[in-house]
Amino acid sequence: MSTDQVETPQPAFGVAVAQFAPGDDVAANLAEITRLAELAASRGARLVVLPEYSSYFTPQPDASWHAASEPVDGPFTRALAELADRLGVHLVAGMVERLDGEARVANTVVAVAPASGVVATYRKLHLYDAFGQRESDWVAPGGIGEPELFEAGGLRFGLQTCYDARFPEVTRRIVDAGADVVCMPAEWVRGPLKEAHWRVLTTARALENTVYVAAADHAPPVGAGNSMIVDPMGVELATVGEVADVAIAWVSAERIAAVRRVNPALVLRRFAVVPR
Repeated sequence: MSTDQVETPQPAFGVAVAQFAPGDDVAANLAEITRLAELAASRGARLVVLPEYSSYFTPQPDASWHAASEPVDGPFTRALAELADRLGVHLVAGMVERLDGEARVANTVVAVAPASGVVATYRKLHLYDAFGQRESDWVAPGGIGEPELFEAGGLRFGLQTCYDARFPEVTRRIVDAGADVVCMPAEWVRGPLKEAHWRVLTTARALENTVYVAAADHAPPVGAGNSMIVDPMGVELATVGEVADVAIAWVSAERIAAVRRVNPALVLRRFAVVPR
């Protein structure tokens, strides 16, 4: 075989999950995001996934959420864009988005790329009206549309949020759109068996779709912690425990291809996903 027919493997790409406990001070949240992103970049990460509600959070939703909400092109994402430009990394983070003509806010994830600003958004589809909570009283669900993907390091990344992990069709649609890695900001509330649910569901979404899942949770005391990166064979590559910290794993298209040769589940399936 001639050298011009040999494909050069893509180098592995550093992905980090950054875990912290966002609060009701946007400036303090941005300071912690900056610290963790700098730490992740110094360790070799080129993409950093941060938690759901990274811009603003209180343990119980209230009217302050609307007051703290911003449009997608507001100050919070501009600060993320400046940080991404300075560090040369992609950032994925949850924010409280203001919606025109809507009393409720959106639970939105934004992906920001160096020198490009916002390259993808996702509004949480399934709201946390479970385990005694009523997120839908304060948050409007996202509309069902084509998943927005972005590219980095030769891979395609998709977005979803927290409670959506309990609905496997969400991740399947993102993978059907072409995602190799699913970024999942979360605020997985602690409680009986909740940490077990988090581990099982995050691992299942990676394993059944033969993709990487990078899931960034809130640190305790409200969140369960245990932010993790899971590979296409369901292997937990990197994990943060209960503290504010970052964990990094190196992801590659070659690993995905190798797993799919052994486990061609996406090809063998007989059902598609359609909206109700």
